[in-house]
Amino acid sequence: MSESTTQHPPVPPDDLKRALTIARPDSDQTVPHIGLVGDTYTITVSGEDTAGRFCVIDMHIPPGGGPAPHRHDFEETFILLDGEMEATFRGKKSLVRAGDTINIPANAPHQFHNSSSKPVRLLCICSPSGQEHFFKEVGVPVATRTTAPPKLDKEQQQRFMEKAKALAPKYRTELLKEA
Repeated sequence: MSESTTQHPPVPPDDLKRALTIARPDSDQTVPHIGLVGDTYTITVSGEDTAGRFCVIDMHIPPGGGPAPHRHDFEETFILLDGEMEATFRGKKSLVRAGDTINIPANAPHQFHNSSSKPVRLLCICSPSGQEHFFKEVGVPVATRTTAPPKLDKEQQQRFMEKAKALAPKYRTELLKEA
């Protein structure tokens, strides 16, 4: 059978129960801003908006910020909007600059770190969705897209890490030891 005569299923009908999502992270009071590990993550598109296909998180990473090494069973794409950061993928470091896009395959160990003197802004797309729920469960609500989370003392940091480690498997995530 030639390509022109191959039968393909039709495109499904429009799901009228789903709506257009418009997020305005700097002005919409209903958009959640989550403080986590010194960073601020704003959930602009949740899995509820995409029938679980993906979520979008607007990330504000201050100098020195970024998560510890980890891996998870979902794809993660980062689009760097402002600044530059260091991305470590399977132990190899790369410099990522504004305008760059990187994709982290599912299950690959990685981390990102803002080693510059200016804040970094990036969009994170997780597919399928779910990571936004992890952030909501372990982080704390903050006022705006750039509001820093409260500083944690040593005891609070330990409680946070215990909570994150306990919840990570629920969200198909593994927290790795620092290299």
